[in-house]
Amino acid sequence: MKIIVTLLILLLTLCSPNIFAQSYTQWGLPEGAIARLGKGSINEIHYSPDGTRLAVASSIGIWIYDTATYQEVAQLTGFTGGITSMAFSPDGKTLVSASGNALFGELNAVHLWDAVAGEHKRTLTGHTGKVYSVSFSPDGQTLASGSGDKTVRLWDAVTGEHKQTLTGHTGDVYSVSFSPNGQTLASGSRTGTVRLWDAVTGEHKGTLTGHTDYVYSISFSLDGQTLASGSWDRTVRLWDITTGKHKKRLTGHTDYVHSVSFSPDGQTLASGSRTGTVRLWDAVTGEHKGTLTGHTGNVYSVSFSPDGETLASGSWDGTVRLWDAMTGELKQTLAGHTGGVSSISFSPDGKMLACGNLDRAVRLWDAVTGELKQTLAGHTGSVSSVSFSPDGKMLASGSEDKTIRLWDIATGKHKKRLTGHRRGVYSVSFSPDGKMLASGSEDKTIRLWDIATGKHKQTLTGHTDIVNSVSFSPDGKTLASGSWDKTARLWDAVTGGNRWTLTGHMDIVDSVAFNPDGNVLATAGNWDGTVRLWDAKTGEHQRTLKHTGTAGSVLFSPDGRTLTSQSGGQIYSEVEVNAVHLWDAVTGEHKQTFTGHTSAVKSVSFSPDGRTLASGSWDGTVLLWKIFP
Repeated sequence: MKIIVTLLILLLTLCSPNIFAQSYTQWGLPEGAIARLGKGSINEIHYSPDGTRLAVASSIGIWIYDTATYQEVAQLTGFTGGITSMAFSPDGKTLVSASGNALFGELNAVHLWDAVAGEHKRTLTGHTGKVYSVSFSPDGQTLASGSGDKTVRLWDAVTGEHKQTLTGHTGDVYSVSFSPNGQTLASGSRTGTVRLWDAVTGEHKGTLTGHTDYVYSISFSLDGQTLASGSWDRTVRLWDITTGKHKKRLTGHTDYVHSVSFSPDGQTLASGSRTGTVRLWDAVTGEHKGTLTGHTGNVYSVSFSPDGETLASGSWDGTVRLWDAMTGELKQTLAGHTGGVSSISFSPDGKMLACGNLDRAVRLWDAVTGELKQTLAGHTGSVSSVSFSPDGKMLASGSEDKTIRLWDIATGKHKKRLTGHRRGVYSVSFSPDGKMLASGSEDKTIRLWDIATGKHKQTLTGHTDIVNSVSFSPDGKTLASGSWDKTARLWDAVTGGNRWTLTGHMDIVDSVAFNPDGNVLATAGNWDGTVRLWDAKTGEHQRTLKHTGTAGSVLFSPDGRTLTSQSGGQIYSEVEVNAVHLWDAVTGEHKQTFTGHTSAVKSVSFSPDGRTLASGSWDGTVLLWKIFP
C-alpha cells in the first residue's frame, strides 16, 4: 500500500510555476493526476484527546486540522475504499480507522496509524463484512471493531493481535463504544438492539431493546452510568447501564439520527440527524435545550472538544461546522468536503468546472487555481447532470427533485425552473446553438425546452425504461439517448422523430456521446462491460471495446482522436475498480488507464484544449489528469 502524508510546510513547491497553488488540492495524488477538487464526503469527525487536532474521516482519506488555525496540516491516504469510522487512542499517539468500499466490494480492514508522524503502522484483517465502527478502550490497550458480518472483534491495540470475537448480533454492527472505566463494551446493531459485553471476558451481559430501527450511534456518559443511543427510528434513548433499563426517550428529530455524543462534563448530549440539524439535550433531564441549524445535508457525526467549549458537526453538505457549545452560535465553517459527484462539465473557455453533487448542490470551481468559486443551492434532490450553454453564460442542472434549473454563471443566480417531468431528471444537454435544452428522465421520456422562454416544446417517447443520457450531435440536427431498456436511440432534433434504435447492449446504456464531426456515436453498456461505436448516420454497429469491469461515462476528446470511458466493478465480482480508460478512437486500441478514485466514477469532461481530463466520482472529489498527445 502506498501511503502518502503531505504537510503544508512544502514551501519550495509554493515557489514553483505550477498553475495550482500548493495546497490540499495536490496532496496524495494518484499517478497521472495534477490536482484534486474537493476533500471527499464526510463520514466521521473526532478531536484529539489534547484538543489540538481535529480529524475528519472522508471518502478518500483522513484530513487533520490544526485547531488553533483550523488549517489542513496533513492527509492520510492510501486507502482503496472510503473511511467509515476512526478514533484517537487515549494518549493521542495512535489513530485507528475502518475502511470499506461504499458501493460494491468490502475491504473489511482496520488500520492503525502513528497520529503524530502520519505513518501507517498496521492493518488488521479478519472481518468478513464492512467495518462500520472502531473504538479504543480507556487504557488504550484494546481496540474494538463492529462489522457488517454481525460480529464485534477485540484486538490488542499494541501488537494488532486478534483477541476475541463477540457473536450474538443478528444484524450489522454499526457502532461500538467502551465505558469510561473500560469494563463494559456496548454495540449497536441494525436490528435496533444494543448489546452490553464484559470488555475483559467478552461475556454477554445484557441486551437493550426498544428502538424500532437501526441503532447507528452510541455514547457513554462521563460517569459511565448512562448510555445514549441514536436510531433511524428518529429517537435518542438514554439507558441505565447498571440495570439495563430504559430511562428516557428523546423525541424531536424528524428523520434518522446518525450521531450522538456526550459533552466532557456529561451535562449535555448532542445528536445529529439526516435533516441537517443538531439537537442539544440536557443529559440528566432529557429536556431539549436547542437546535443548531445551517447544514443542508445529513449530519453524520458530532464531537465535543475536550474542553467542552466547541461542538463540531460533520455533514454530507461538505462542511464541518464549529459551534459554541454554550450559546449555539456558529464560530467557523470548514468547507471543501463535498458530497458524491454525479456530473461534471468544463465551461466552453475551460476556465471553470461545474460539478453536480449528491448533496443537492452545484459547485463551480476555478479550473486554473482549483479554488471553489460558488455553490449553487436550490435543488431538493441529488443533482444528476450539469451542462454549460455554448456561450458559457448559463448552466443547466437536472435533479432527482424532477426539475431542471437554469443558472446565470456571472451572478450565480437562479434564472428559471423547468418542470414537467414526473420523475427524476438524469441528464441535460444544450443544443449547439444554445437555443434548446434536452432532458432525459426516470419517467422514460425526453423533453425538449426553449431556453429563451423556458417553455416545454416537445416530449419524445419510445424508451421503455429510465433515460440515462442525452446528447446533441455537433450540427444540432440529431439527438442521441441512452436508456435502462438496453437501447440507444437517435432522434431528429427538429421533428422529434425516432431515426434509429440501436440494439446490442446486454445491460443499461449508461452514456452516449458523439465524436466532434458527428459521424460516430459511442455508447457504454454498464454491466455488459462494453463500449460500442456506431455510424451515427446509418445506425450501423462499427466496433466494440471490451472492459474488464462495468462501462460508463463515454466522451470523445475535442480533436476526436481519443475516447474515454469509465470502468466500475469487475464483472460478476464485488471489487470496485473506479478507473478511467483512454482509447484510440480510430483503431479502438486501449491507450491508458487512470486510477485513484475510491468510489465509482460517474462523469468525465475534457477541457476545450483537450490537455486536461476531469473525472468526477461518488467519493466526493474531482481528479484532473494531464493528457499527452
